[in-house]
Amino acid sequence: MTRLTLANISAAEYEEFRQFLEDACGILLGDNKHYLVQSRLGKMVADTSVASLGELVGQLRRETPGGKLRERVIEAMTTNETFWFRDAHPFRILAEHILPDYVKRKQRSLRIWSAACSTGQEPYSVSITVQEFLTRNPGSLSDVQITATDISPSVLEEAKTGYYDPMALARGLPPEIKGRYFQKDKHHWEERWQVRADIRKRIRFSTGNLLASYAALGRFDIIFCRNVLIYFSSESKLDILQRMTAALNPGGYLFLGASESLSQFSDAFEMLRCNSGVVYRKK
Repeated sequence: MTRLTLANISAAEYEEFRQFLEDACGILLGDNKHYLVQSRLGKMVADTSVASLGELVGQLRRETPGGKLRERVIEAMTTNETFWFRDAHPFRILAEHILPDYVKRKQRSLRIWSAACSTGQEPYSVSITVQEFLTRNPGSLSDVQITATDISPSVLEEAKTGYYDPMALARGLPPEIKGRYFQKDKHHWEERWQVRADIRKRIRFSTGNLLASYAALGRFDIIFCRNVLIYFSSESKLDILQRMTAALNPGGYLFLGASESLSQFSDAFEMLRCNSGVVYRKK
């Protein structure tokens, strides 16, 4: 059984793996992240017949896109860090500015995209925010559809169920929201809670690579692409943002992460500052 260690990852193998990862899913691995490769792929290498990282890359290159080994490696190297109502201000902006703006425009149906949605906390937070708005403004919007995509099939399967354990719920979920929109599963041996059916019904989960075509997704009024562009090269960021711009309807809104900016990549948007946060509106 081979154990992947820092000592047996050569510079050439590391560079080869780094190039594979960028080609496959856009993730840009730094120059000295050998320890990250070791920690995330060590067990996988030990469980397979490959003798080195270079041999693993060889198998990955020969495998067709969507293959099981490729899927496992990409999933292991992807950071699925997520919270409920992460950073808070995007959801306040959605509730206090964007949804009222569409009501004022007399647009009663909306399409929202949560890109790189991980285990579902972001799209469910969006759906809950929409529901809270509708409770305060009954009849103002007739149809809100949320598309949630991620490159990892396994995290999407988890997201689709809408089940979360107490540890996952503790990451940013206000107790009053849990009380209103989650139901305790009384039939499972472990404590877990499920997002209410009407909140889940608004969301369609599907596998999606941000480097691939968005044509099948259609057009959107609001896009959340938060805390993911930081993992891509400048060229890939530009490509992603150009295609997201094309997928966004005129006057539509784009949310990025707190450390991400459009300034170097697009002049198709105006930046709006509100509620101590920033959102971009397509011109």
